[in-house]
Amino acid sequence: MFTVRVLQHSRNVCEHFLYSCSNRNYGKAIIVSKVVEISPTTRHEGHTKLVLKVNDDGIIERGDWLSLTPVRGIEKLAIGKSMHQVPKISSRVCGICPVAHTLAGIEAMEASICCEIPEDAYLLRVILQCANRLHSHALHNILTLPDMYLPGTDTHINPFTPEEPVRSVAKRIQKLREIGQTVGEIAGGEPIHPSNPRVGGMYKNITPRAKAKLYDLAKEASVLAREHMEFMITVLKDWENREAASVANGPEVEKNDKFGFHDQGYMAVDPLYGNSSLDVDQRWFPERWTEVRPWDWYMGEMEITMDDPDYPIGGTTPAGAKAWPQMEACTGVPLYDGVPVEVGPRARLAIFRNYDRKGAMGLQIARQMEYPDCLYSMIEAIDALDTSGSVLADEIPQGDGSLGWCANEAPRGTDVHLAKVKDGKVAWYSLLVPTTWNFPTCSRALEGAPWQLAEVIVRAYDPCVSCATHMLVVDESKKVVAQKLVQ
Repeated sequence: MFTVRVLQHSRNVCEHFLYSCSNRNYGKAIIVSKVVEISPTTRHEGHTKLVLKVNDDGIIERGDWLSLTPVRGIEKLAIGKSMHQVPKISSRVCGICPVAHTLAGIEAMEASICCEIPEDAYLLRVILQCANRLHSHALHNILTLPDMYLPGTDTHINPFTPEEPVRSVAKRIQKLREIGQTVGEIAGGEPIHPSNPRVGGMYKNITPRAKAKLYDLAKEASVLAREHMEFMITVLKDWENREAASVANGPEVEKNDKFGFHDQGYMAVDPLYGNSSLDVDQRWFPERWTEVRPWDWYMGEMEITMDDPDYPIGGTTPAGAKAWPQMEACTGVPLYDGVPVEVGPRARLAIFRNYDRKGAMGLQIARQMEYPDCLYSMIEAIDALDTSGSVLADEIPQGDGSLGWCANEAPRGTDVHLAKVKDGKVAWYSLLVPTTWNFPTCSRALEGAPWQLAEVIVRAYDPCVSCATHMLVVDESKKVVAQKLVQ
């Protein structure tokens, strides 16, 4: 089930200047926005940049957040390959969320060939899904904490300081990550790119001893996760309530009460696992998805007119340089019902738990709130698992070329894989990953914020940009362009 809000107004994505009228007693005046570029953005996976139009008060009037990460070409590599091989290839697009890509890829193949898997194979996949979410959320806490403060002080949190209480927090984060990776290795065969899942189920079940080990790890993590959730929510609410803040140790700037707000809708298919075209209750519909070119979405060529050499991590791009988001962006822009949507923890909680906290910190808090459900679901799946049960389908069809899709609720949001399998070979494959969905939504969330805090909003979405970068447009001479339609 989805909620999608229609955009309140349209924007000319090729505009270079903001025109407005001053007081009518003095006639009309042209106000030219300043342009500042933060490149690269930091403390997230992959390479991105921010091109921002700001007013005289340093407030963002228009923000473009775009990927600069080289194209991986996963969809093209998949063509003609075995349906068993392609999900393994797609998992290599990233080392942070390979579980989601493996499961989404496999289940898209299973949906295309109409293959139902045994219950115990599904339970092992759920355990693996929970392990990945636990590890990923904890990792993101390390990346975002340097923007935060120790409550009651003006001291930014350094996750690697030897001083208490931060040292204990860092050790707890690393323990949660360790447990997540260990559970993933036991259930999935490998801690990074899981080798046990396969089209038709799993290669093998786990032993009773391994099941007992998983249960012990999940129980240990559940206590740590609740402690950590409470700590993180306290820190995030403290940041939200401050009148001024900074990026890492940059200059303090005043922020508004609606920091990181946007008017876009949410998209999620399940609180924890996912949905596919094999399910009776389908919650994602490919006919409602469209994709537009960067040329039709991002700003055109412009000159950078403002810089700040003291901005953290090397300063901003010097004034006088050129920016051209339309040509530089390396992703298509996916829309659902014709508009951008937010995917991820807040979307899941908004749709399935009636969560309504807005802004960048509202998204961050939602991520922490997923810790308990993640561990409860892991424990329930472990309890239900029959270690002597079959984990491989009796029959694995080879496919007739029908479209199948799977929407997996990855840590960062809805990860949609679509596939057509014929005679065991992949004839067509496409990935619509969480950060691709969030690029346009986050860009809208930048508006109204001080430009010096733009990265705080970006990091709230926990970007995984290598996963998101799958588009390259070329002309007949193989020269990279953006004027051509996305094929």
